[in-house]
Amino acid sequence: MADVIDNVRAAVADRADLPGMSLMEHLAELRTRLIHSVVYLVVGFAVAYAFHERLYGFVQAPLDQLHIPLNFTHPTDGLNLYLKTAFVGGAILASPFILYQIWLFISPGMYSHEKRYVVPFMSATIGLFLAGAWFGYRYVLPSAIKVLVLDFGRRFHPILTIEDYTGFFLAVILGLGITFELPILMGFLALFGIVDARFLVRHSRYAILLIFIIAAIICPTPDPFGMTLFACPMLALYFVGVAVAFLVHPARRKPKVIAA
Repeated sequence: MADVIDNVRAAVADRADLPGMSLMEHLAELRTRLIHSVVYLVVGFAVAYAFHERLYGFVQAPLDQLHIPLNFTHPTDGLNLYLKTAFVGGAILASPFILYQIWLFISPGMYSHEKRYVVPFMSATIGLFLAGAWFGYRYVLPSAIKVLVLDFGRRFHPILTIEDYTGFFLAVILGLGITFELPILMGFLALFGIVDARFLVRHSRYAILLIFIIAAIICPTPDPFGMTLFACPMLALYFVGVAVAFLVHPARRKPKVIAA
């Protein structure tokens, strides 16, 4: 932990020569990026809501495969389902533009040779999120419903409400989508010199323990084989993050900076 704190201080000191902005300028820039992001989100929501019936079919498909109907207990439940799915779909559609706004906000604190990572950063962020969401939709969600409803609940009559199922669906999809962003987080920490590949490898045993704890939480089956099956993609992502940290760490760019 002390090593990380020292690296944070060193990273801040190394960027002292970059052009500075006053507090008011930072706040004005933040307001601009937030307004643009909200506009993109609203446009994405409007586009997604135009296809809300198809989005509903996408959400309902795992239950249709198991012949389980959805029920509602409140008159607004159907509308809420359409709104929630359209909001998530719109956020995914707007994510490249929102990520670009984030990049524009943090780019003044980065060197010119670091800014070339904008395209790989945006592509990898969106790709990994979609990969995690697909993994959750294709494997985790159907397995969880089958085990929890048809196996453990086989002696009972299932009544799945729209509100409960929508919350469960979004938790699985968004949770795994965010989990798959691990290499991006590790790459950013390495890009700013806070961690390096050696640090990540040296503390990999703690990361492996944490990954298996997360896998045990999201795994729909209580057996060790299922937990291991869900942990394997996250373990692979962690070591992909180690490779990314090795490639983008400032120590590997020092010779190029001196030569320039």
